[in-house]
Amino acid sequence: MTSSYIGRFAPSPTGALHAGSLVAALASWLDARAHGGAWLVRIEDVDTPRCVPGADRLILQQLAACGLVSDGPVLWQSQRGPAYQQALDTLIARQHAYPCACSRKDIAAAQTNAHKARHGELVYPGTCRPENGGLRGHAARAWRFFIPSAQAPVHWHDRRLGAQQQDVAHDVGDFVLQRADGLWAYQLAVVVDDAAQGVTHVVRGADLADNTPRQMLLQRALGLPTPTYLHTPLVLAADGHKLSKQTGAAALDLSEPLAALNRAAQVLDLPSATGGVAEALATWTTQWASVWALA
Repeated sequence: MTSSYIGRFAPSPTGALHAGSLVAALASWLDARAHGGAWLVRIEDVDTPRCVPGADRLILQQLAACGLVSDGPVLWQSQRGPAYQQALDTLIARQHAYPCACSRKDIAAAQTNAHKARHGELVYPGTCRPENGGLRGHAARAWRFFIPSAQAPVHWHDRRLGAQQQDVAHDVGDFVLQRADGLWAYQLAVVVDDAAQGVTHVVRGADLADNTPRQMLLQRALGLPTPTYLHTPLVLAADGHKLSKQTGAAALDLSEPLAALNRAAQVLDLPSATGGVAEALATWTTQWASVWALA
């Protein structure tokens, strides 16, 4: 146990919390409490076109109804533009970033067997890399992170999934830091904010595990610490796919908060609790270490 532990829950306000969101929120809160640490909430509203007005406040109300309240001021990514710009400027100065003129159509047209679609994303073929001629007179649309061709696969350890690795150069390519519409990409924003908030442990859904190697490369390039990661089980819809707002997941029914928390606890291999919300959270906190090893 360490009092220097800082965890976080970082929802996107594209709608109300759903059952899968509560699993991630509960897991991150319990891990922080079991470590004797702090738990923070960050509203990841950097993708403003997808955000629903008022969803951020609704999410905070939903969390409070479940007894999950941030131990510090809530941070909104939409207010963090200068910090992201400073990070991009640093990457440019260190030759870790370059401008890109490619549209999605351009990237799709350049796809080969070596640069096929991955998880619905197009692997960037390196068209605008400096050694390939850069912009070649075209206007810059976005900024990308430069991954050296000799970059070794990224190895990391997840507290639940175990040893992980990814060849980011081959499997992802140079990823976007700032989009063509001027908005900041998730990968850059999350790395900058985790460091700014002193986050030591990231507990989030397993669907985000694939992002971890990219974030680790950014952390190294910016000279920032790498947190410890734990990716939790997902709540699946009837069709077997991840429950999400994008697929129409229903908003949490919090008419009985303890019932919602018990359903989330079941996904986390914790037993059902009785009594009130506070009593349930206290019980699960004491059980957490035996189910999810503390590290």
